[in-house]
Amino acid sequence: MRTFSFRPLLMAALAGSLFFGTACNRNKDAAPDEDITSAENSSDAESETALSADLLVAAAPQNEAQTNSPAVSDEADLRRVYGNCATRTYVADTRTLTIDFGPTNCQCPDGKYRRGKIVVQFTGANLTRHDGAIVTRVNYFVNDNQHTAIRTFAALPNGSFSLNVTNGGIIFANNGGSCTWTANRTYVRTQGFGTPQVSDDVYTVSGQAQGVNRKGVSYTATISTPLTKRGDCYKYYVAGIVTINNSQGKTLTLDYGNGSCDNLATVTVNGRTKTITLH
Repeated sequence: MRTFSFRPLLMAALAGSLFFGTACNRNKDAAPDEDITSAENSSDAESETALSADLLVAAAPQNEAQTNSPAVSDEADLRRVYGNCATRTYVADTRTLTIDFGPTNCQCPDGKYRRGKIVVQFTGANLTRHDGAIVTRVNYFVNDNQHTAIRTFAALPNGSFSLNVTNGGIIFANNGGSCTWTANRTYVRTQGFGTPQVSDDVYTVSGQAQGVNRKGVSYTATISTPLTKRGDCYKYYVAGIVTINNSQGKTLTLDYGNGSCDNLATVTVNGRTKTITLH
């Protein structure tokens, strides 16, 4: 496609990610028109992972020993990530950061409606952003679909990090079924060193996921060409390709494009390609 991002952004990136989406394929028959939902869900799931990473970067406390310590990033950067929908609290005794979107739907900057909480438990020796952070969701919904997952981060050199997703799942509204997945990925920072802002960050993302989609078909999703996430274009990935293989011998590729900041991607199935618009 062409973009997406919070910081690692969103980012899913990010549900848990493209990978989730695959898990949420509505039709296991590989016609592009029928598989658009699969590609869209993949991007939605990945964005939730990216959102988790962005929140770690932007909302972590300046002083881990001080309850309600200000965030590392300024207010403008926080609002760019989650808008006016959420409140941020930090409790020093338990080293817990909570982003609360409230009990009713609120439209966030990425156009999605959220409610519930994202909770970050810092377990590392210090709050070096992604070092040992565990991110969970409590009664958390995106566009009325309930998202669950445990995301565990580990810091790597130069602002990069790895991410492991366990117990990933989406329960779709209106009896739309559910999907499950696990995933691992690595975010390598290529720009944005030494600043607290999300907007100047650029990452390349690699990794793989496995799951079962809402039709009961198992799959593997592999980032075959590293994804590019830019903090100044947080809604979408701007480049990269994900290849999805399922247990019925079908292969789908989702291509985020060549770097343009837009909501377009291409889905290719059985040699047929279709351009889609990501929500």
